[in-house]
Amino acid sequence: MSTPPDEYYTAERWQNWLERVEEEDLDPEDEDAGRLLLNLQDDTAIAVAKVIAGHTDGELGQERAMEELANIREIVLPEVEMDDEDAAMLVESVQTALVPVFYAAEEYVAEGPAEDGSVADYISAAVDAEAEEDLDSAVGFCAQAGTLVIDGDSLDREVVEDLEFGYVAEWVNGLDSLQTAMRDPEVVEEEE
Repeated sequence: MSTPPDEYYTAERWQNWLERVEEEDLDPEDEDAGRLLLNLQDDTAIAVAKVIAGHTDGELGQERAMEELANIREIVLPEVEMDDEDAAMLVESVQTALVPVFYAAEEYVAEGPAEDGSVADYISAAVDAEAEEDLDSAVGFCAQAGTLVIDGDSLDREVVEDLEFGYVAEWVNGLDSLQTAMRDPEVVEEEE
């Protein structure tokens, strides 16, 4: 039985999260703010994981899976208008973290998992590319790592903790959400 269009993720769902972020007086150093943003990120990663699972299970053909992923990406990644600049920056950080999640999912649906290397190898290559200011290659390497995460490989905690702040660290944070979602694609409750 196939899932109706927009069932994987809706603009209304994303908007509910954004309203919640804007209603909270978010302090980036506050644990509750971090949890809310992580839930926002995980919720999107879970939707992506469900599309991948639908494709892997044969419920969604390749073209339909790609359409569903594009639909989620079009809902989540556009620039967000918010009165609170801090909240807008925090949401932008979540969006940044999710970029390689979408690339990895699309790559996985189109080509399957990367074949030449481990998750750690690709993340190391991404770190090197970022150091050379080659962000296109860096995000590409993170996406390749993501295809392996989707395929069941693990993102090593040590690798994550050793990353210096930057794009790769944010992207790997997104892959960590993807890993969690692939293992346990339970819906994050919007209202708590």
